[in-house]
Amino acid sequence: MRNRQFYLNIFSCAVLALTLLAVSACEGLKPDPVVEEKRETIFGEGGFQLFGDDKKKNLDRGGEIGVNAFLWRAALDTINFMPVASADPFGGVIITDWHSPSGTANERFKLNIYILGRALRADGIRVSAFRQVRDASGWRDVPMPSDTSLKIEDSILTKARQIRHTNLEINK
Repeated sequence: MRNRQFYLNIFSCAVLALTLLAVSACEGLKPDPVVEEKRETIFGEGGFQLFGDDKKKNLDRGGEIGVNAFLWRAALDTINFMPVASADPFGGVIITDWHSPSGTANERFKLNIYILGRALRADGIRVSAFRQVRDASGWRDVPMPSDTSLKIEDSILTKARQIRHTNLEINK
């Protein structure tokens, strides 16, 4: 029995010595450097960029805001005579406040502009136009001519194409 205990102790010491030897051999090893994994963020590749910094990459989309930057800029330029109540470049919504053209105090207009995507396309913008007239009982809604929204959309698209063309010429 004593002989068996002796061999068990020797075996335990040998295992301990081998373990210490293996651990000490790892001392000179360095762990792999931490590799940062590129993840998709809510702001897209490269983080937050309002108009982008890679000129060639952003020419077709018009920047890194949530919608096409050319349509966005053109919409704001087209309605610059109207007061803007709300503008969300990431959601693509511009809402104007009521505006009365000079000389027509009893009539006012309001626009809601929706930029629907990142491409500069005719179906990428929608305009809702509203008109009110004042009578003895106050302001009341009246219908707009059916082609008013389309004319405003066409004006915005024309301006957006001009801005894109100018941008292409500058970045050549």
